[in-house]
Amino acid sequence: MSDVVRDLERVIRQRQADMPEGSYTTSLFRDGTQRIAQKVGEEGVEVVIAALAQDDGRLTSEMADLFYHSLVLLADRGLSWADVEAVFVQRAQ
Repeated sequence: MSDVVRDLERVIRQRQADMPEGSYTTSLFRDGTQRIAQKVGEEGVEVVIAALAQDDGRLTSEMADLFYHSLVLLADRGLSWADVEAVFVQRAQ
């Protein structure tokens, strides 16, 4: 796992534990799984739109948003990127 992903997961877990006021991540956790999952879906659609528009700058930005919201959803469910990596490893065998 890259340091960027590890650091982002650490921040997300810290926000989940501390729930600081004014944090977007905190607001997602407070809104619950349904809202977080909805954001993942919205970002996924935005990735598709950017790809079809052949807008690489927007595509990478939207992909980052999708990845961030996916990490929040994993944390909400008590999972982490390491759990996803384990699936990749299993599939590669």
